[in-house]
Amino acid sequence: MSILFNSFSEWKNHIETHNVPVWQPVLEYEIEQKGRTENEIWLKLDQAYAVMKDAVKTGLEKDMTSISGMINNGAKKVRDCKVSVLGENFQKLLYYTLAAKELNSCMGRIVAAPTAGASGIMPGVLTTLSEIHPDIPKQKILEGMLVSAGIALIIEKRASISGAVGGCQAETGTAAAMGAGAIVYCLGGDLGQIFESVAITIMNMLGLICDPVAGLVEVPCVKRNASASVIAFASAQIALAGDSAVIPVDEVIDAMGEVGASMETQYKETALGGIANTPTAREIEKNVLVQVVEEVEEGEV
Repeated sequence: MSILFNSFSEWKNHIETHNVPVWQPVLEYEIEQKGRTENEIWLKLDQAYAVMKDAVKTGLEKDMTSISGMINNGAKKVRDCKVSVLGENFQKLLYYTLAAKELNSCMGRIVAAPTAGASGIMPGVLTTLSEIHPDIPKQKILEGMLVSAGIALIIEKRASISGAVGGCQAETGTAAAMGAGAIVYCLGGDLGQIFESVAITIMNMLGLICDPVAGLVEVPCVKRNASASVIAFASAQIALAGDSAVIPVDEVIDAMGEVGASMETQYKETALGGIANTPTAREIEKNVLVQVVEEVEEGEV
C-alpha cells in the first residue's frame, strides 16, 4: 500500500473485515515503507518512547532558558507551584508537557510527533498516562503509538499536519488527537471510541492559528502544547464515557482541511499576524534580530 488509508472509515472497515488489532495495518505500513522487520519497528518505537520520557526528565532537571529568553524554566515553575488547580495529576500533565517542549526550544533531543512545534504533547500525555496507570504494559503503550501514527497519517492525507499549511490546528491539534487516541486505546477503548476521541479533539482545536513570536517556536507554542495535552485527556474521557462527537471523524478532518485552506497567510507560521503581531511581540522580534546580528558579527571576528 502506498499510503495507509484515505479515511478513518477505510481503517475501520479493514479492521472489522480482517479482524486484526487497530494498530496492525499501521505496523504493516511501517514495515513496507521503512523496509524494516517487525522486530526492528518495535525497537524503533521503544527508542522513540525512551527519547520522549528522557525529554521530560531533561526538561525538568536542566536549565531550560532559550536564547531569546522567552522560555525560562516554565515547567519547573508549574511543578513547584504550591497552588494546585485540579490536583497533582493535572499539574503533572502540564509540567511534563512543558518540559519536553521547552527542551525543543533549547535545542535538546526530541521526537517530532508529528512536528517539532507539537513535540511536547505526546511525551506529556504518554508519561503522565503511564504514571497514573502503572499497570499498562509498555507494549500496550508502543501499540498506542502506532495508533497515533495512523491517526496522523490520515489527518496529513485529508488535511495537514503543518502549521505553514493549516495553522496550529494542524500541528498541536493533530498531536492532541494522536494523544487522545493513544489514551483511549491504552485504557481499553474500542475502535469507535478511539475515533470519537479524535473527532472531539479536532473539533475543540479547529481554527487555531499559527502565530509564533519572532518566528520562533516558543510563544505561544510551548504553552499551547500544555493546553493541547489537557484537551487530549478531556476528549479521551468523553469518548470512553460513550459520548459522541455527533459529526463523523472524517467529516471533522475535512472541516479542518477547509478551515486551514481558507486561513489567511498571516495566520500560518509567517509571524505576520495574531500574537506575533502585537506591539510587545514586535519589540521582542527586534531584540532577537539585534542579538542574532551581534552573534554573527562576533563569529566573523
